[in-house]
Amino acid sequence: MLPLTSGNLTSLAPGVAIPAYDRSRIRVGIVHLGVGGFHRAHQAMYLDRLMNDGQAQDWGICGVGVLPSDRLMADVLAAQDHLYTLVVKHPDGTLEPRVIGSLVDYLYAPDDPEAVLDRLADPATRIVTLTVTEGGYNIHPVTGLFRADDAAVRADLRPGAVPRTSFGLLTEALVRRRDRGIAPFTVVSCDNIQGNGEVACRSLSAFAELRDPELGAWVREQVAFPNSMVDRITPVTTDDDRRELAEQFGVVDRWPVVCEPFVQWVLEATPDERPPLEAAGVQLVRDVAPYELMKLRLLNASHQAVAYLGYLAGYRYVHEACGDPLFARFLRAYMDDEATPTLEPVPGIDLDDYKSVLIARFSSPHIRDTLARNATDTSDRIPKFLLPVLRRNLERGGPVRLSAAVIAGWARYAEGVDEQGDPIEVIDPLRDALTAAAGAQGSDPLAFLRNRDLFGDRVDDERFTAAYLAALESLHRVGARATVQGLVD
Repeated sequence: MLPLTSGNLTSLAPGVAIPAYDRSRIRVGIVHLGVGGFHRAHQAMYLDRLMNDGQAQDWGICGVGVLPSDRLMADVLAAQDHLYTLVVKHPDGTLEPRVIGSLVDYLYAPDDPEAVLDRLADPATRIVTLTVTEGGYNIHPVTGLFRADDAAVRADLRPGAVPRTSFGLLTEALVRRRDRGIAPFTVVSCDNIQGNGEVACRSLSAFAELRDPELGAWVREQVAFPNSMVDRITPVTTDDDRRELAEQFGVVDRWPVVCEPFVQWVLEATPDERPPLEAAGVQLVRDVAPYELMKLRLLNASHQAVAYLGYLAGYRYVHEACGDPLFARFLRAYMDDEATPTLEPVPGIDLDDYKSVLIARFSSPHIRDTLARNATDTSDRIPKFLLPVLRRNLERGGPVRLSAAVIAGWARYAEGVDEQGDPIEVIDPLRDALTAAAGAQGSDPLAFLRNRDLFGDRVDDERFTAAYLAALESLHRVGARATVQGLVD
């Protein structure tokens, strides 16, 4: 078995694809904030694909970690010369390992913020991409406004402060570029947010405006923020994944990435300088909105639909729940009856086929995506994935029973104990408030919905609350499986 390093690449087993290009000749053109499994299975893979075809040699990626939890990624990548193995798991169980070489540097901002600023201000950096999660934009879920009272934001705005947040780093870098006569970089959000480019613009320009009103206006006018839609199921890497890679292919990789075969990236074409992404399979379009709404309301919202109800019913993996005909029927009913009517036509996409493919993707037993992963940080996800569907159907008189049941499932899950009496680890930035509200449901069944920062005025809508209360009562009385059975019947 060989540790994954540059020196060992040519000695790896023939079944492991390695970069066909000289990595020493790759120059950084992209800085990426938030290097995790998804970025390494998605954007970095697309760039690696181009480089293997002899293109994009000046579009290497420099990753940046901003959070304390990013230190481990910095250490692992440094030890492996910034290489990692991407393992595609096919439905028949076949593993397809490929070493990705497009990530050529990684900077850990808490250790050396000045090094990050130098890289961002370098004229060679022309694009900054982001996967900072839905909550990383610091946007209020109901008002849509930037949270100016956030403690980290306030700290970064103090005169002379060394920037610690993504907003602070990007803003300071843009100031340096402006002052030096260097064109601003393009910011490409790759997070699951409707109008993610517009949200990124709103966050960054709001921070810049708090620093200097004229600077905020300059960011809005001069920095490009194209919208994008990204898709690839990428579960959390486990010790079994590391062991399987070592045993089957002889590669010792401390942090490989596993993913499904399906991959999609739809990006608004901009006139700004960029790599030839279309040659790697990226769809360049004039308007991403139909594609992103399709993905958010069908794929992402369906992950939420199955996460809580499936977990309460005793399942722990997405494929287990979706392999159950009852839950597959529930998901398809949600997609057909509640989500699809809120969508506009999507160019080039047959929505019936798309929905069938989604359930097949969810049902693959080899991906082993956990329901717990999809139930993480729900307060950042439900408001962006499911509540827009609910809101639209309430406005147009459409059905809301299934969406209401999903939210009731979240409320029951947030009680922190499953139907067998075992504890549930609730992982959410609002955990304390959510679990407290869920714990009060015995005396106040609407307690969970009274958080207007999350749900707005939904608690005042009698048609919604009637469906919600019916589902919540059923979950407590007969459990998740019987509740789902009643919904689909």
